[in-house]
Amino acid sequence: MPRDATPDPYTDPLVFGQRMQILRVKRGMSRPVVAGLLGMSPSWVKQVETGQIGMPRLPVVLRIAELLRVGNLSDLTGDQSATIDLFIGPGHCLLPAVREAVNALTLSGGREAPSAAHLAARLATAWNARHRAPNHREVIGALLPDLIRDAQLTVREADSAADRRAAQAVLSEVYSLSQFFIAYQPDSALLWRVAERGMVAAQESEDPHAIGVAAWLAAQAHRDAGPGHFDAADRVTMEALAHLGQFLPDADDRVRAIAGALQFEAGYTAARRGAKGEAQGWWDKAKSMSEKLSPGYYHPVTSFSRAIMGAHAVTIAVELRAGGESVRLAVEADATAIPSRPRLARHRIEEARAYQLDGQVETALATLERAHRAAPETIRYNGYARRIVLEETESRIPARRRRAAVLADQLGLLAA
Repeated sequence: MPRDATPDPYTDPLVFGQRMQILRVKRGMSRPVVAGLLGMSPSWVKQVETGQIGMPRLPVVLRIAELLRVGNLSDLTGDQSATIDLFIGPGHCLLPAVREAVNALTLSGGREAPSAAHLAARLATAWNARHRAPNHREVIGALLPDLIRDAQLTVREADSAADRRAAQAVLSEVYSLSQFFIAYQPDSALLWRVAERGMVAAQESEDPHAIGVAAWLAAQAHRDAGPGHFDAADRVTMEALAHLGQFLPDADDRVRAIAGALQFEAGYTAARRGAKGEAQGWWDKAKSMSEKLSPGYYHPVTSFSRAIMGAHAVTIAVELRAGGESVRLAVEADATAIPSRPRLARHRIEEARAYQLDGQVETALATLERAHRAAPETIRYNGYARRIVLEETESRIPARRRRAAVLADQLGLLAA
């Protein structure tokens, strides 16, 4: 390799510090930023990256991997025997069928296309099934292939411009449901393809709700790609909010809810940046929007509702690394008001992050156990939960180590 070439941490035999530096730079993060998020000094980060300090213990390695959004632990450590996926879960057995439906060229084949109204009813049933199911990927993965093919066919065979717009709106939201299935599985190209198709279909539909949902998911995809993509997440969010603004005076609950969900997303991204005042300001706006919803309304895609605002407050505090505050908010949040099993499990994971930040590790593990009971597939695919469990399998306290090992086995981490 030429001396002036940039080493590739995925192929070259580099030491831990070199890999950390290359991955940090690729994410667009400075040493002071990484140091602050780790609770270390910039000089410590420099010493690790330059090899003056060797590879830290596993808990710190896992925190670094989380910050740098490392997909597989071996990409950071260089140890190919430690092929543990952190932010990418296992490939679901139904993923190939969903991928085939997305990639297929859907022609009529002699079939009659269902109406947009019929598809919308099937889509609503699918969302309801997802919220009730602990194995939600299995449930929607079985429904998606036919939904995708039928929605594509309905768009293709629409007789009028109005019918085509209605069909595009449903197709966009079918792609939105698909993203919930594909996310955190080992096919990021498929996820982005579905996200882009969903956005195109939403724009073709001219439906404000479909546009808002597509933007909400696109903003999340950008933000999860790392700090270098936060600006892109903000642009999508702000453009969608500006577009929805013209509809809000006479909007129904669906449009108000997607606007509120986008406001929270703006706060979430601000919290990831460490902008406390901005994050709190957006949360306040989302809270105000939630109070304009009908009592008991629960948005099927985003879970936005009055009931979710307590959970959202916990997430903001956790992302700001406010341990004590996030625990206080977790205690105050009424998790029982969240009707969706996968969303409840996600909230339990955020609570566990709060307790770990506050040094209450036993409570964090107990909370992850509750998340597993609510929806095993949610915690199995969640990188934060996986990181906490892996950290505690190295605990010096035997009882804690055994408890974490049981969870790690349930999540499939020991097999990895």
